[in-house]
Amino acid sequence: MGAGLYIEELETGHTDGGYGVASAEIKAAATDKSCIGTCPAPTAGDAVHYTPLDRTVDDLGKLTAGRHAAVRTGLSVDDDDNAADVWRIPSAAFDTAACAAAEKGVTVRLHSTDVNREDLNALSDRIGEDMSRWDGTFLLREVGVDESGFVFVGVDAPERAEPILEETFGERYIRVEHAEQAHTLPLEVPEAG
Repeated sequence: MGAGLYIEELETGHTDGGYGVASAEIKAAATDKSCIGTCPAPTAGDAVHYTPLDRTVDDLGKLTAGRHAAVRTGLSVDDDDNAADVWRIPSAAFDTAACAAAEKGVTVRLHSTDVNREDLNALSDRIGEDMSRWDGTFLLREVGVDESGFVFVGVDAPERAEPILEETFGERYIRVEHAEQAHTLPLEVPEAG
């Protein structure tokens, strides 16, 4: 369950991930609020087969998909610290619910943003609608939402692409960086035998 949410968070936009916030960057990010869970672990059912962090991430996913969807920006899992990092538009109601959902021993770190996931997804979709639009000026190779509150745009020539993309889509929620050309792997055909 928790792993499914984490994978869902990575599979945003138009790429298969690979550009998310680095663990060190997450740990260095300003944290508005941090809490350590006190909810007891379940004693029966399928949930007992998952870790406390997995169950907490699953519960956070339900919160951010439900009544708190308007404040959700993204979520990242820190297995090393047994923590979930949540980026959200500050909301006392969500913060209370997120801390209440945390299982005993799991840390929830809340980070402020000023944009929700729906708006970032819409921006990502607009940028990626026509990947070949910029051919001749630069190559747009990747577009996707990063959980910490921006749209990652991977291009071959950031110095040419950045001013054009920022003029077209605004600079506030876009991070333009170099991305290598994707290559397909050769298909291995089994030998007849």
